[in-house]
Amino acid sequence: MYLSKLTLDPQHPQARRDLSSRYEMHRTLVRAFAPDAQTPPAPFLWRLEPSRVMGSDAVLLVQSETRADWSVLDAFTGYALEIQGNKSVNLERLIANAGEQFRFRLVANPTLTLNGKRYGLVKEDEQLDWLARQGAKHGFGLCACLRLGNERIQVRQGSTGHRITLQSVLFEGALEVQDTTNLRIVVRQGLGHGKALGLGLVSLGRLA
Repeated sequence: MYLSKLTLDPQHPQARRDLSSRYEMHRTLVRAFAPDAQTPPAPFLWRLEPSRVMGSDAVLLVQSETRADWSVLDAFTGYALEIQGNKSVNLERLIANAGEQFRFRLVANPTLTLNGKRYGLVKEDEQLDWLARQGAKHGFGLCACLRLGNERIQVRQGSTGHRITLQSVLFEGALEVQDTTNLRIVVRQGLGHGKALGLGLVSLGRLA
């Protein structure tokens, strides 16, 4: 598995366009995972890191099973101020034993399906309950968790004009590994819906 960290210049015209539209951001990132327009891109996850300082540079994390070709961004001179590309992560070594604890960050789309229709959850307790249920399914338990962001996002898809509305929630806290295999799978594949729109990437860091 590979992790890349891109620091974008929010004043650059292309970066500004991408930062204002998750659909356009995904279209730009796809270039790094497909050799041409006819080839389906290799799967990847991405997240725009929450900024706590107004006017700061935009930091983008990208996770993939294959190496990204970030040279495609050379066409947009000044788009990225810095690219730390393709850091190799041994997931089996990172998530090695049940009972281990990690810090985590996740921006996700908590939902509930009723009568075949999916609804976004907006209340904090419902969102936290959703994450706890996901943990039970995917091999982790929550030790502590805070909801640090909650917003409804709308994305208009290119020429079709089709509008997608999602609830985006930032979770941070600590988790305990219960099933190493299932947790590795969800880290690789992401959690919840809206992955193409920058949701679902589970980031882990060892507790000191």
